[in-house]
Amino acid sequence: MWKAVVCDDEYIVLEALSIMIDWEGLGIRLAGTAEDGLSALELIRRVKPDIVLTDIRMPGLDGLQLIETVLSEAPDTHCIVFSGFNEFEYVKRAIRLGVADYVEKPITEEAIERALGKVLGRIERESAIRSMERKLQDTDEALLEKAVWELLLFGKEAEQAWREQFGPEGDRVAGVTVLAAAEPFRLPEHPAYRAIHLRDDKHHLAVMFHYMDLPSAHWDSLVDELDDAGLAVGISLTHPPEEAHASWREAVQAHKAAKLLGIRGAVRFGELGSGSDNPSRLSALEEAILLALRAGSRTMVAEEADRFLREILESKPDPDTVESEMLKIIYAAEEAVGEHRDPSGKPHIEIAEAAAEGRLSEWFRERLKRLAEQAAASRDRDKHSAIEKAKEYVVQNAFRDVSLQETASFVGLHPAYLSVLFKETTGETFIQYLTRNRVELAKSLLRKGMKISEVSDRVGYMNPRHFGEVFKRHTGMTPGQYRDSQLSS
Repeated sequence: MWKAVVCDDEYIVLEALSIMIDWEGLGIRLAGTAEDGLSALELIRRVKPDIVLTDIRMPGLDGLQLIETVLSEAPDTHCIVFSGFNEFEYVKRAIRLGVADYVEKPITEEAIERALGKVLGRIERESAIRSMERKLQDTDEALLEKAVWELLLFGKEAEQAWREQFGPEGDRVAGVTVLAAAEPFRLPEHPAYRAIHLRDDKHHLAVMFHYMDLPSAHWDSLVDELDDAGLAVGISLTHPPEEAHASWREAVQAHKAAKLLGIRGAVRFGELGSGSDNPSRLSALEEAILLALRAGSRTMVAEEADRFLREILESKPDPDTVESEMLKIIYAAEEAVGEHRDPSGKPHIEIAEAAAEGRLSEWFRERLKRLAEQAAASRDRDKHSAIEKAKEYVVQNAFRDVSLQETASFVGLHPAYLSVLFKETTGETFIQYLTRNRVELAKSLLRKGMKISEVSDRVGYMNPRHFGEVFKRHTGMTPGQYRDSQLSS
């Protein structure tokens, strides 16, 4: 519905027009009335009507001054003036100002409705023209966007079609720069370029067609605006139009790097490195992670993973390089864990998803943490199994002087490591465990009434006196006292 206001210094005229005209029937909403020019101007500025009906002569600001001011501020406004007898000169001036129609006083319902009908016809024609222009513009923009997409996809093959759609200015384009972000953004207009804004599956793109070199000060200002907006934006190098696909690829890579590095601002593709200037240093860091994993130390794995990330991210790396190095470590780590490898996920699929979501570092840490937990659990199981085998070997060989070295060789561990592991697991040293088992075996033989010298020999002590000292130290009795106490009971 269109909006109208009525301005006249005669109250009776305002009341009459408000009542006698079927505003709604004409498709108009009467948005207000005013009795002087200044009040009328304030009302018009506030409600922004499509139609203004005003008397030529009013106090404060006459109708002609009002019309001139309104049309300078809102040229699409349609004005109808009321004129009295002998005011034809004013009417001519009003027509020169651009009024749509005039109505002579005394005002009649028929005259007002005729003037309003004339104005409404003009408004509807203008609206239809604007709608058609918008549709044509939308069509042109859609065709241009299609041509730009084809240029990004096919390069030189699509260049001629793009130039035809771009228009005469296409011949002035010297280069193409692409910007990519996850959130919508728009570049300001500038005489040095024309920006076409597009959207792919994952990115909002701004394709800049350069007519001339963009001043460095404007580039800096543009980057500052993106930084201030808190957007992670990737910026490509500038390539000729036939290589626009390279600009698109570089912008996406730079945006991935911005997300990888946690940067809420602009990252230029030209700033990206290869991941490390020292490949041997990178290999050493990777080996340190694997050593920590083999040692079953969750803390060491986490520390070495953080050190690796700091080193590789320090030089703003190409994201593909980072993903490749991470995958190399994860696959090597899974190999190190061996049969206990996590069968649930494929790292190359997981890493692609993590990169798309901007959580590559978090994924890397979490994946290594899970592998470290599996390695630690495996190590604990292996340690428990080794100690159980060692204990069983001691029990089975308690009748002789079995050594730590012999037992370590049997379970496949270094003697020093077995000694530490035995104490850590059982709470007693290997010798304490061996002696305790010999004494228990001796007690069982003494309960059968066997001679002390025979028992000493059976439990691996060649010297009966030494056997007696060891036995008394553990039981508080000599072997003879123990045998007698057991046989008498």
